[in-house]
Amino acid sequence: MADRALYQDFVLARSDRLLRTAYLLTHDWSLAEDLLQESLAKAWFAWPTVEEPEAYVRKVLVNTYTSWWRRRWRREVPRDDFPDAPTAEGLSGLVEREALWQAVRRLPARQRAVVVLRFYEDLSVAEVARLLGCELGTVKSQTAKALAKLRVDESIAKELQR
Repeated sequence: MADRALYQDFVLARSDRLLRTAYLLTHDWSLAEDLLQESLAKAWFAWPTVEEPEAYVRKVLVNTYTSWWRRRWRREVPRDDFPDAPTAEGLSGLVEREALWQAVRRLPARQRAVVVLRFYEDLSVAEVARLLGCELGTVKSQTAKALAKLRVDESIAKELQR
């Protein structure tokens, strides 16, 4: 029973942050919720042996996401048109952020994962390498490639010129 109570406390305290991380990886709230739910379910079975809960669940989250994009199966098809378009008043910062996230979304999944973990989650290169199960050099090279792609992305440049 003590394990169950600790697990429930952890889920209540950390779900919002983990959901944001899942969203940044998937860029879809429904998929992010599914990813988090699946990751928390996997973590439940190992819970009695987990020493660092947040790091463990984050690793499960990233590994589950990685297995999803390796399968290349998509449940939903994204749409470019929205039923209610926002007005242009007061949206300049929002437009710039959206252009940036659209550019991040176009990155290959591995590069997107590195960018989210390094710059949104503020993890070190070593922590990202441990989470993704790769070498430090791989994280550094994937980060460099991702940033190079973002620097030359035309949609970001257009928004910053306005």
